[in-house]
Order: sequence, then structure tokens, then C-alpha cells
Amino acid sequence: MTQSPPAPDDLGTDLLRAAAALTRWASRHASLDLPLAQARLLSLVQELGPVRIGELAAADHCSQPTMSTQVQRLETEGWLQRSVDPDDSRASLISLTSSGQRTLDRAREARRAVVEPILQNLDATDRARLRDAVDVIERILAAASSAATPPRKD
Repeated sequence: MTQSPPAPDDLGTDLLRAAAALTRWASRHASLDLPLAQARLLSLVQELGPVRIGELAAADHCSQPTMSTQVQRLETEGWLQRSVDPDDSRASLISLTSSGQRTLDRAREARRAVVEPILQNLDATDRARLRDAVDVIERILAAASSAATPPRKD
């Protein structure tokens, strides 16, 4: 009698699903003063910037023309700015302006304000466990961002 291989651990799937669902829920219930897609782009620029349009498009899984249009909208709002890429004077780097940072901070605060009352209802043990989980997630992100190439399964 042969033994079947163990079932794959669904921790990664469960983590991603739960984190995404919580983020979507908080965004739906928060009073945001900008579209969620714009808040997401500001966050992406903060995470990667200063960054070229092509890198932003790749990170957001969209075309370069689509990303150029999105960046232009946020430039018009005064939330993003272009500067000359020191490695290639023909290219531009996109970064947050101070106004863009304040806008992103307000969006994050609006989502936090929606989640906070729910967190306040947790007992001390669950709050401590959640803090530990956040610390682990932050270590995972730090390790992933320091890797030269993210692991990819094609």
C-alpha cells in the first residue's frame, strides 16, 4: 500500500486571502478622499520609488501606457513628480511629493480608523497574537524585498 503525498500547506494561500479580504473590507468602509486605485498607486510608488514608469507597470501588472496615464493623473493632482533618472537622462523617475505622502497617510488613517474598533474588541491575548503575526509578516516582507529576485513559479 502506497502512501499519498501530504496535502500542501495552505498557510500561504490563507494568509494572502485573509490579508487581501481585510484590506478590501477596510477600504470599502473607510471614508477615502481618492479612488482606491490611486491610493494603491501612491503606496506602490512609496514602496518602490523613485521608480521608472516601466517598473511601476510591471509591478502593477499593467501596460506601460496604462501606467503612464495613471501617473499623469496623480501628477496633475500634485501627488507624484518626475525627475531625471541619473542613470539615463532620457528616462524619468517617479516619486511621491509631500502632498502625495500626506494624501497616502490620510487614506491609511481612514482605513486604520475603520479597523481599530474591531481590534479594540479583541481580548489581550488575541491582540498580542495579532501583534506577533504582524511582526512575522513584516519579517517575511523584509526578507522578500532583500532577495535579488522574488521566487516565481512559472
